[in-house]
Amino acid sequence: MTDSLTDRDYRDTLFLPATEFPMRGGLPKREPDWIKRWDELKLYEKLRADAKARGAKPWILHDGPPYANGHIHLGTAMNKIVKDIIVRSHQMTGLDASYLPGWDCHGLPIEWKVEEEFRSKGKTKDDVAPGDFRAACRAYAGKWVDVQKAEFRNLGIEGEWDNPYLTMKFESEASIVGEFLRMAMGGTLVRGAKPIMWSPVERTALAEAEVEYHDRKVPVIWVKFPWAGTHLGDGATFPDWVAEAKGASVVIWTTTPWTIPANQAVSYNREISYSIYEVEAVMSEEELGFAPYAKVGERLIIADKLAQSVMDGAKVSKFRPVIAVDPEGLVSLRHPLAQVSAFFDKPIPMLAGDHVTDDAGTGFVHTAPAHGEDDFNVWIASGRKASDIRDIVNPDGAYQHPELPAALQGLDIIRTSGKKRGEQGKANPEVIKLLAESGNLLARGMTTIRDAHSWRSKAPVIRRATPQWFISMDKPGPNGKTLRENALKAIEDTEFFPAVGRNRLQAMVEGRPDWLISRQRNWGVPITIFVNKDGQPHTATLAAEQAEQLNEAIKAAIAQGGVEAWFDTPAEDFLSPLGLDVGDWDKVTDVLDVWFDSGTTHAFALRERGIIDPETGQADLYMEGSDQHRGWFQSSLLESCATRGIAPYKQVLTHGFIVDAEGKKMSKSIGNTIEPQEIQKQYGIEILRIWTASGDYTEDLRISDEIIKGSVETYRKLRNTVRYLLGALDGWSEAEALPRDEMPSLERWVLHRLAELDGQIRAAYNVYDFKRVMALLINFCGVDLSAVYFDIRKDSLYCDPRFDTQSAWDKDTAVFGNRRRAARTVMAAVLERLLTWLAPVMPFTMEEAFLESHLKDRAESVHLLQFAETPEGWKDDVLAARWAKIFTVRRVVTGALEVERREKRIGASLEAAPKVHIADQALIDAFKGESAADIFITSGAELIHTSNGNGGGFTLDDTDGVVVYPEKADGIKCRRSWKYFDPSTADPAFPDITPRDALTVKAWDKVHG
Repeated sequence: MTDSLTDRDYRDTLFLPATEFPMRGGLPKREPDWIKRWDELKLYEKLRADAKARGAKPWILHDGPPYANGHIHLGTAMNKIVKDIIVRSHQMTGLDASYLPGWDCHGLPIEWKVEEEFRSKGKTKDDVAPGDFRAACRAYAGKWVDVQKAEFRNLGIEGEWDNPYLTMKFESEASIVGEFLRMAMGGTLVRGAKPIMWSPVERTALAEAEVEYHDRKVPVIWVKFPWAGTHLGDGATFPDWVAEAKGASVVIWTTTPWTIPANQAVSYNREISYSIYEVEAVMSEEELGFAPYAKVGERLIIADKLAQSVMDGAKVSKFRPVIAVDPEGLVSLRHPLAQVSAFFDKPIPMLAGDHVTDDAGTGFVHTAPAHGEDDFNVWIASGRKASDIRDIVNPDGAYQHPELPAALQGLDIIRTSGKKRGEQGKANPEVIKLLAESGNLLARGMTTIRDAHSWRSKAPVIRRATPQWFISMDKPGPNGKTLRENALKAIEDTEFFPAVGRNRLQAMVEGRPDWLISRQRNWGVPITIFVNKDGQPHTATLAAEQAEQLNEAIKAAIAQGGVEAWFDTPAEDFLSPLGLDVGDWDKVTDVLDVWFDSGTTHAFALRERGIIDPETGQADLYMEGSDQHRGWFQSSLLESCATRGIAPYKQVLTHGFIVDAEGKKMSKSIGNTIEPQEIQKQYGIEILRIWTASGDYTEDLRISDEIIKGSVETYRKLRNTVRYLLGALDGWSEAEALPRDEMPSLERWVLHRLAELDGQIRAAYNVYDFKRVMALLINFCGVDLSAVYFDIRKDSLYCDPRFDTQSAWDKDTAVFGNRRRAARTVMAAVLERLLTWLAPVMPFTMEEAFLESHLKDRAESVHLLQFAETPEGWKDDVLAARWAKIFTVRRVVTGALEVERREKRIGASLEAAPKVHIADQALIDAFKGESAADIFITSGAELIHTSNGNGGGFTLDDTDGVVVYPEKADGIKCRRSWKYFDPSTADPAFPDITPRDALTVKAWDKVHG
């Protein structure tokens, strides 16, 4: 102690915050260490054991499997982060929330990459033995599973990484086969040859979920189909138009010239009016630069509404209507290439169809039932057979038929290899040339259409009728209902986030065709059926007992040897033990749609592992991107409804996609991509997690350097709040805790806010609304704590005497009540809740803070805690209403003092002693029992009830009746707390500090000597 009290340095007597928790997180360097710690701790296993010990109710988020073919990107990172936040938050609400990651290991995404690897070595897929090719695919998928597993783990994702589910594990492949056979035994498996989307590049059928739509330029042609001269009439009575129709042609319009050689009909609509039109004049070659194909005098049959647009396209400058025509009476036409080859010299029937419109084109539709869904349907509806459909296009997308003219043989529709892969092949130009030479090309041009492209190769797809396997949507199943009916009922019973997801999935299921499940590929789970000579599967033709015996033998073989067992095992090994003649059966070698694989994951990833709700047989949640309404959500729904009659999930949550700051889709070609590894290296994954949680991820999320910097600032503020609490709680123990009823009302208000937040945050986490969680906590930390509570209580924390069970401090300083003790009690409650509420979003930082806190003895990790329960009595709406009034006044005072500081009339708020004129007595009454000066952080304050001020005071436009006069404080400045006080009230032994500070210093001196 110094000789001169007036010269004493009081800094040692202040209780300033002290913590080892650094101001900077150093996330890029430290995050890997936390992951290593969790692995060494076996945190995931401890989470499961803890939940079991608590008797917690299981809660299951089923992980949709990403493809094992390449590094993760920002979209997949966001997906996994959202899932991790969901699982962690549900675990901390007291549930047993497990997380089993998985991978989709079959199908085109992987097979296509392996093909590229072989092509780089100068080999095509056909040059490689099927078994070797499948082995390469399995190795490729295994490599990327390991790579992605490490990348996902680096995101802080906690889960069963040592035993994930893989669709290519033998037991998984056997389970997929079992699900397929179970579905087939239900009678919904059918075989058909209707047009499906076919990728010539990948040489396989594609489902809707495997295509995307892009604009592309294509040729458009108007083609004449000459009337054959046959018509409806009994020989005595002829329609009026017959005499005028001699030499006339029906005109069609198409953007797929290559389908003309496959034409087998022309369709019309009975509701459309048609007429014969005669060309009277055409534009000159001098005007156009080329000679038009239309000829003066020729007669064309067109829909009346479209006559002008057709003539404009044909460069006809003058034409006249001749007579109305009933197209049904035309009966048949001649193929426009009939003169080229006898292959085309067959009658072309006229078919009525509702799909024909007069919105565009000619009012007639060229009909090639092998290459169009509407074409196929109208062909079958007319009573014709699928077996009569001409198949002239091979799996490579090229013409191949023994009767085709030599000029067309082998011509490709699109290029399937080389630098121009996906561009127009030779078929279109040659067909147009032949049409022109035959005299039946009326006009040609170019247009832009939006057409289907393969999701993988990015090349256009064609429609092609080939024998395929389907799951019928409308054939009654074992329960008497169709798959469509079962699926629509399951959708009604499912909860969707956002709710619009129900409408989207429902519309897709209502209108979808049968599920095309066969693919002509190598790397996939085989369609494990034998078909008899009539093409019927063994599941439909054998007796049920015998069929099941065969099914079990197939599943056992695949469980032992994987999918290779189906391809490598001779058919007789399966059939002979059952007394079946191998000569009567053919083994199917197609593979299943990869969406069927992922649609069955609930069976082997959940059911067979016992992680499923035993009451409903469902997972609690499926969560993926909104594109999965046509993908995984739908395939899982259909498979589960077909085999079990229910959806595999109770809830479906969808997220949007990531776009740049301008809302543009991210693309490497335009250079606006941001990789998760870049963010981790520069800022840390915690920043990416905050960005994910702070936006509305159910919509498209924008990202840019500036947006990420905003997340960095959010992190800084939250970290500083936690750091302040850790420092303020230095030396805290439960012995210091003060009961709520003994606390000042400000502390009780904070407890009320915690009670409010507890309900709000639990509710937001429960509906996956992380944006609300973050908004609530950012506002609480920035406003309620930093700007209000910490600001007001800083003086008490630093300057009031501290609680010490080993000293006489409490007794000697009882005059101050329990402000500091109450504040630290409340701060301990705040810290516990902030650490757990933020842990799902910020697992690294909250773990670091937890291990620096008084809570570290409760568990080995913050993630082993649950959200703290709110004690009864904390919520106090009456008290909150009173403090709302106080804060109304405080806001005006704070605004007035800010002006004073800006104008340099005061340096700090403690230099002021404002007079506050208040019109509403209720606002003044709210301060009863409180120190207005402490609340305002001034050295004095006077509240005056008056209807208005004396003029010139400070006011806020949105707060009537409060006028502040920020006068300067009288007295001297306390050398310990910096408050201004009346020196006449000072303790003679400590004349330079306030009486409160003097008592605190005396108590401090008793302990420290």
